[in-house]
Amino acid sequence: MHLFLLLDKLCSMKKKLRVGILFGGQSAEHEISLLSAKSVYDAIDKKKYDVCLIGIDKKGQWHLGNETNFLSHPDDPKKVALNLLTKEATLLPYAADKQLVHTDSVENGEHLDVLFPLLHGPNGEDGTVQGLLKLAHIPFVGADVIGSAIAMDKDVTKRLLRDANIPTAKFIALKKIDQDSISFKKIVKSLGLPFFVKPANLGSSVAVSKVKNEEQFKKAVQDAFSYDNKILIEEYIQGKELWCSVLGNEKPIASLIGEIVPEHEFFDYAAKYYDDSDTLYHFPVPFPQPLLQQMQDLAIKTVQTLCCEGMARVDFFLDEKNNIFINEINTIPGFRETSLYPKLWKASGISYIELIDRLIMLAVERHTRDSQLKTTYA
Repeated sequence: MHLFLLLDKLCSMKKKLRVGILFGGQSAEHEISLLSAKSVYDAIDKKKYDVCLIGIDKKGQWHLGNETNFLSHPDDPKKVALNLLTKEATLLPYAADKQLVHTDSVENGEHLDVLFPLLHGPNGEDGTVQGLLKLAHIPFVGADVIGSAIAMDKDVTKRLLRDANIPTAKFIALKKIDQDSISFKKIVKSLGLPFFVKPANLGSSVAVSKVKNEEQFKKAVQDAFSYDNKILIEEYIQGKELWCSVLGNEKPIASLIGEIVPEHEFFDYAAKYYDDSDTLYHFPVPFPQPLLQQMQDLAIKTVQTLCCEGMARVDFFLDEKNNIFINEINTIPGFRETSLYPKLWKASGISYIELIDRLIMLAVERHTRDSQLKTTYA
């Protein structure tokens, strides 16, 4: 994709906002992104917004999608794919009052007032696309550059949480170049058994393994390093697996709490996206008010500590003594209507359509706020 500097001036708010939905991408979570995009496109209020579909294929090329055929096999999570018969797109400079996603000519371009990234994982959720949009002066939904980058790296996330006295499971970060320096016995001595092995920069439980013996450890390390150059080896916390959705910029709010009880070893990729028939969802969990408030406050503190805005889903564990441990944070969580983040807000009184509205307005609000900062010293 080619990028030129784009001039920033939003179209009049009295007109329909032109919202670009950006999806796909070069990540192991590509297919999940396609499902999120379809769900948002189907639900977004088209009386209020003009929608531009922008898909990124697995080679990194951008495409303008047609609403009738931008996906093939859209109802099958195992087969869903980006339709590459659509026009290729580029970002180009245009008039002083528009941003442009360009196809064949300036006349065929599309201006964008707001962009809604639904790119899960590296090259989309990690600050790369956010930096691109920041340079292009296009308001966008979700965390800014620094929050996206921090939250994507589980090692950096955990070190910042630890420094802020936010409880999290014990962990060891291991780079590929140093993978032979830590033995299985040393890890067991430090973290106990079982423990988890996962890529440091990936989501949706891709390449996450629960390790119970040395043979499993070797395979788990090999699998995790096939997706990332840094992995996280993490203590197993026995307890409830809970989720909280957070919404807002400078004054975020937290949803009620949800619980997942998977029949699998843990809530893995297959359970999330292919077969959740044996997974029990509790929305919301009827916790006593003091404990509920403690978890909500901790979710908000986590989001603010990691410099995140817009939206985030905070995942944590609650042990038998009601000790809370933050597991991770997702700045672009799965966004199908049936996904955890929207379901938690629905349980908290915010519908899927209203949630999309709020996120778009939060993007505009932040962009307006940041546009007032000085860029020259005088």
